[in-house]
Amino acid sequence: MRVKQLSIVAALCATIFAGAVQARDFRSADVHPRDYPTVQAVEYMGKLISEKTKGKYGVKVFVNSTLGSEKDVIEQVKIGTLDMSRFSISSFHGIVPETQVPSFPFIFRDNAHFQKVIRGPVGEEILASFEKAGFVGLALYDAGARSVYAKKPVRQPADMKGLKIRVISSDLFVGMIQALGGSPIPIPTAEVYTALRTGLVEAAENNYPTFETARHYEVATYFSETQHTRIPEVVVFSKKVWDTLSAEEQKIIREAARASVDYYQKLWDAKMLASKKILSDAKVTFVEDVDHDAFVALEKPVWDKFSTTPQARELVKKITEVK
Repeated sequence: MRVKQLSIVAALCATIFAGAVQARDFRSADVHPRDYPTVQAVEYMGKLISEKTKGKYGVKVFVNSTLGSEKDVIEQVKIGTLDMSRFSISSFHGIVPETQVPSFPFIFRDNAHFQKVIRGPVGEEILASFEKAGFVGLALYDAGARSVYAKKPVRQPADMKGLKIRVISSDLFVGMIQALGGSPIPIPTAEVYTALRTGLVEAAENNYPTFETARHYEVATYFSETQHTRIPEVVVFSKKVWDTLSAEEQKIIREAARASVDYYQKLWDAKMLASKKILSDAKVTFVEDVDHDAFVALEKPVWDKFSTTPQARELVKKITEVK
């Protein structure tokens, strides 16, 4: 009897130990600090996943580019050494052609149009396009309108002529700035402050929160409301890791990702307001009398140049037809 009891205890311990071994956090990465909305939203996903899997899985986010640039992290997710991550969708321009379309200049009429697209069937189609490249698209987040900030005001295309402006490492962004007469210089996010301070570039383009949290306003005091593009953020999962999970686990992760969108939006809206107040208090000059029609007229040909596949052209049509 004693031997039998010991065997039962040993079996229970083995079961408990096996469960503990299987429990783990999905590793994710972000270029932003811990209190940034993208980080908080992915951590919220992890909380929901942990609750639904009874602690079997969670999410650990590595912040401030500690695992490398977005380009480095994409490769880690692709090969499965990193489980998932949050990226600017622009980081996939050379990998998933369809991701260029929602980054096209002025393709979204306003924020309401943008929200309808990314939360609707077209948004699902964009997420599905990642799978052929070895990723599972989980969620699209609002990253606000991107505008030009510089050491001088930019009101019309003539003000962009010859301006050395930092851009994302993307042919689309290079083409977009060239169409406006500017001189685009691709530079990683982490190097933009120094580039502005030293004069390597004279301007950059991004949203309020990045302009504020990266302290770019210290070296570029004019924020011109060009609002030339609204690039979504995207959360992707490694297809290699995804395929090792059960159908139920995959469903839990997808549901947690969907739930994180509304959670993120509340954080983002609050962050936008807070950032603009900080910038106003820092005496940033907001240039609002921008000639948008003049910019739009120059940028529309960029759509044709970068709609290189039938799928991309169809996606342009679908986005512009969303009412």
